This record gives sequence, C-alpha cells and structure tokens, in this order.
Amino acid sequence: MRIAVAGGSGKLGRTVVRELRAGGDDVVSLDVVGERGPGFVRVDLTDFGQTLDAILGVDDRHTGFDAIVHLATIPAPGILSDVATFHNNIRATYNVFQAARRAGIRNIVYASSETVLGLPFDVPPPYIPVDEDYAARPESTYSLVKHLEEQMAIELVRWDPSLKIVALRFSNVMDPSDYAEFPSFDDDARARKWNLWGYIDARDGAQAVKRALDWDATGFDRFIIAAADTVMTRPNAELVAEVFPGVPLKGELGVNDTLLSIDKARRLLGYAPAHSWRD
Repeated sequence: MRIAVAGGSGKLGRTVVRELRAGGDDVVSLDVVGERGPGFVRVDLTDFGQTLDAILGVDDRHTGFDAIVHLATIPAPGILSDVATFHNNIRATYNVFQAARRAGIRNIVYASSETVLGLPFDVPPPYIPVDEDYAARPESTYSLVKHLEEQMAIELVRWDPSLKIVALRFSNVMDPSDYAEFPSFDDDARARKWNLWGYIDARDGAQAVKRALDWDATGFDRFIIAAADTVMTRPNAELVAEVFPGVPLKGELGVNDTLLSIDKARRLLGYAPAHSWRD
C-alpha cells in the first residue's frame, strides 16, 4: 500500500515507518520534524490546508495514499500546558481524519491511548484485567482528547459507512534501549501501578498497525495494544493484592501476563506480540 504516517518521526512513528517499509509498503512520513528525503514531507498537521494538500499529493514525492496512519500527537500529559495539548491534538486529529475523507481514503488507523481506561488508576478500575468493554474514564486533558477523538471517529463512520477507522489504545511505548531500567520497578509496586504495570514494544506496536491496516472491515473499533507481559517480575496476584485490594477479577491473572487485556486484538486482528523485555 501507499501509506502516509502522520507523526512518523516520533518514538512509535519511526518504528512503524521502518517496519511498514520492510514489509514492502510505500511509506511517506508527514511531520513537523524529520530528515529531508523522498520519504518525508514537513507538514504542520494543525493547519488543515497543509494537511489536505500533503495527503492529496506533493510534487516529486507522491500522488496520494491508500491509507493513513495517524500517530502525530503531544504524546503524554504534562509536556505542554493543558490547553496547548488539547488544541494541538484535537485539531491535528480532526484535520487528518477530514483530509483523508476529502481525499477518498477509507482506511485510517490511529493512536488512541491506554489513558482512556482511567489512568493513573487513582480511582481503581472496575475490574482487572481491564479491557475495552467499559466506558472511557478520562482523568486528564490528554486523555479527554483521546476519548473525544474516539467519539469523533464513531460519528464519522456513521456518516460514511464505507469508512474504516481503527483506534489502537497503545500502552507505554518502549524501545529495547529502555529495558535496562525495568528490573528496578520491582522495588515499589506503586511506581508503575498507573497503567497496571503495562508497556508495548514499539516493534509490536508496528505489528498492530499493520494488522489493523490489513483488517477487512468497515466502521469504527478500538483495541488495547500492549505487550503480552507486565514490566514486573513480581507475580500479578501479589501486585493486585497490594495495590488494588477488593477490585473484582475478570478472568485469570496469570503470573506475569498483561493486565491490559489484548484478547480482542488477538481475536479480531490476529495481533501476536513477539517482543518482551524479559528476552
């Protein structure tokens, strides 16, 4: 496919671009930063005119796309002011979705976030492992935008039943170079309780993107995307008993299995995480 990756210079975006190209796709990164070359176009995605023009075609670069992967975002709370985070992220996402629709692109995959599940879980989750079945619980401006983006996607596919928008609720993205720190997490069960001790290897994040692009479907759906295990060596039963006593259990916890359920992504997308910090 000819694929635009909005935010292709970010931590996850770099890996997604690399892995899609390795699989034979023709990929162009659209971002405000990046190295000049045939696979990169500098675009301010908060500007609709630039976004639409870049998606429709750029001289000497491309003449349009078959699919859009939208990863461009202020990636977490607290990096900018709340209002700057809100304005940047909601505007960029609307612009990418709307430009794709205007360009006749029916295949959109984008980065939602684990934060919509209720992170940092100062209010305990309704059950563990968490999944996509309960209503969003945004607890920050960043998370609120992610929830609103999902609601926007729901309405856009209602307007256009031929459209597919897949929201991937990525866990905390990690590169292999980040794994040296993981053994220290065992010292304090609460240090990483904010996302139920979850993470996602960027390479598995790229796999999820590709599987979502290839998924033969229309409409909107959302998937939690995490590694198959936690960041801890301590067993799940011990962690949950210490940090979330009294929270109902929904199924087996496993010893170190992810508590961000990826069962839906496995079942519908064929997602199969292949990388672990334990390796």
